[in-house]
Amino acid sequence: MTRYTGAEALQFVLDTSDEESTFSSEEERDYSDDDRLYFEERLDPAVDRISDENVAKRAKTNIQTSNKESTLSWKTETDIDMVPQTLRFLPARELGPQLSSADTHTPQTLFKMFFSENAVSTLCHNTNAQAAGAIAKGRKFKWTDVSISEMYRYIGLVFYMAMVKVSSIKDYWRQDSLFSLPFPATIMARERYRTISWNVHMSHPDADKENDRKRGTPEHDRLFRVKPLMETIRHACKSIYHPRRNLAVDERMVACKAHTGMTQYMKAKPTRWGFKLFVLADSSNGYTLDFSVYTGKNNFPTGHGLSYDAVTSLLDCKVLGSGYHVYMDNFYTSPKLLKDLFAMKFGACGTYRDNRKDCPRDTTNSLSKKSARGSIRWIRDGPLVFVKWMDTREVSVCSTIQSAYTGETVQRRVKTQDTWRTMTFPCPAPVTAYNKHMGGVDLSDQLLQYYTAQHKTMKWYRKIFLHFLDIAATNAFLIHKELSGNMTHKQFMEQLIAELCGVSQKVAPTQTSSDHVPVPGVELISDAKNICTVGRKICVLCKGQLATEQSKRNSELEKQIKELRARISSLTKKVNRNKDAEKTDVEEWKDLASILAASLIPIPCS
Repeated sequence: MTRYTGAEALQFVLDTSDEESTFSSEEERDYSDDDRLYFEERLDPAVDRISDENVAKRAKTNIQTSNKESTLSWKTETDIDMVPQTLRFLPARELGPQLSSADTHTPQTLFKMFFSENAVSTLCHNTNAQAAGAIAKGRKFKWTDVSISEMYRYIGLVFYMAMVKVSSIKDYWRQDSLFSLPFPATIMARERYRTISWNVHMSHPDADKENDRKRGTPEHDRLFRVKPLMETIRHACKSIYHPRRNLAVDERMVACKAHTGMTQYMKAKPTRWGFKLFVLADSSNGYTLDFSVYTGKNNFPTGHGLSYDAVTSLLDCKVLGSGYHVYMDNFYTSPKLLKDLFAMKFGACGTYRDNRKDCPRDTTNSLSKKSARGSIRWIRDGPLVFVKWMDTREVSVCSTIQSAYTGETVQRRVKTQDTWRTMTFPCPAPVTAYNKHMGGVDLSDQLLQYYTAQHKTMKWYRKIFLHFLDIAATNAFLIHKELSGNMTHKQFMEQLIAELCGVSQKVAPTQTSSDHVPVPGVELISDAKNICTVGRKICVLCKGQLATEQSKRNSELEKQIKELRARISSLTKKVNRNKDAEKTDVEEWKDLASILAASLIPIPCS
């Protein structure tokens, strides 16, 4: 093991972090006001009214649209809404996994559809180049080029560490301890694992340097270090599985506090600091269909704002088809987006904000704080229907899929006169559909977190690499579940680890008689059979041994009885033929018959 002095260790950390894990100090602090609005306040300046000044600036626009708004008034649930135009569902491919259920698909083969040998070969090439460059700079560690099979074993160990948690990486290789874990040392040496972790690289180091020279210019790509593998994973997610009709768009956080200029802060999320991903997921099972990483840039290709572009960039008509229903929260929903999606033959539904551009603001017959629970108000504007519903508080939903109210009801627990009882209230159709299908990304996040490979790293892009592993393993499990469904998530991960590491998952137990510890005795009794068994169940090992011994005794007895019967039968025939049989034969016949009759153990039927 290489040991460093204090100065060498400090230089190693500094060298590792430069050009790889940080950007310039200017980019570290490159948080614009719009960035803070997007994620700290979840506002989009392109479509949200941020302050009173913005309202004043848009006064002219409001005056121009006042005539239109005056014709749109809030209606109640008793008013009949028109049936919206139904978009015909025409998926581009057959729904579900694009694999034959008749074929055998192991966890490893499914995982390799996301992390193919070509992708891992590129990963190995770039990792070897990164290690060679580090050694050329004077860093001291032993290195041999990593191969494809070794990289798969490394990934298997990463998943093993996700299943078996300890406080430090070193603890996986502890020896001669009560808490030793023998498995990692049989797959890879500790120093080998650490050196691969230090140098794992998704892009070529020379190309990284070329990209770094463009820093500060529009040509600079902040995601350059993760782009090669990211595009491979995205393509695999879309090609291997075709989603069902209901989709969900939401944000996902990958925890990281590195000063990269891309890390964001979201106070409403469980993971507040990290990389922001916009994710498209299948609402039926949580499969991650596509994703994009927010880089902190403010140049949007359409000019309609981040929320608009985040949704439209994830929906590809050529890949998906038409007639899909997309659900989103109030950060994304805007009349402009829903109308454009409808023109693309995508239905959409989502909660919205009253201050969002082009949303109705007429207060006539609208809901108030004193409105009764279950009250409904709605406005139809072409394909759009704006619905307000009073639950414990006011809920606002916009949709191009459903009518305003079709008779659905919900049950709520209500306290009346110091007693709780269940009451039924009317509920708008868009609210019911939103509650049913919006949780696709949340379900995906939940599945990712069960056995996540995430842990502390020195390099920001390795956090993204570990997230790619999580996506590949979770999507592979969901596909396996669709095809066969005979494994739990835990069993799938255990078999995947065993196959990636090239070992057998089941090891035969090597228990001997010396391993058996008898149970504590109870008070002695005369019957030897009941010693240590009064008032408790029989020991499983003892029970098995007794059953084996009894089976042997029964077999021997059956054999003896069979021989005895055969001899008696022979003597009976001999005596019957010859009435003057010898006295010895008759006596033998009587003796054998008495022995057979006096047998204490029942004779099995022949």
